[in-house]
Amino acid sequence: MGAVVQRIPAGRTHAAFRAMRELRPALTTAEDFGALVDGELRPGGYLLAGVFTDDTPDAVAVAGYRYTRSLAAGAHLYVDDLVSLPEVRGRGHARELLAWLVEEAKTHGCAQLHLDSGTHRHGAHGFYFANGLHVSAFHFMRELG
Repeated sequence: MGAVVQRIPAGRTHAAFRAMRELRPALTTAEDFGALVDGELRPGGYLLAGVFTDDTPDAVAVAGYRYTRSLAAGAHLYVDDLVSLPEVRGRGHARELLAWLVEEAKTHGCAQLHLDSGTHRHGAHGFYFANGLHVSAFHFMRELG
């Protein structure tokens, strides 16, 4: 079968946990992750997709994303999370997943794909530039607590 991109439905969210924890280390358990995603994020439009191989039932690369609309960008696909397991990096799984997201965005009438990346994630920045993304804005934040 090789590698295949699949949507990860509610009830199978745990299949994304191992990869997602690489990007979001504060995640504690697959059960808590599933409860958060399925109980709180999915009702707000959050979706998951992953790359699956014959080697494991868990996704080796994962994307959390949503379809949204804004005054600035119109209809677009926003990628909240995009990550692959360290042991499979360089094998094209993240590139395949990003290409799948682009096609999904087009299918849903989106004119753009957006994502934010932490300023310290230099490897990810190189990946995004190499795959046709560019820096279009600064993202500002302020801690409120």
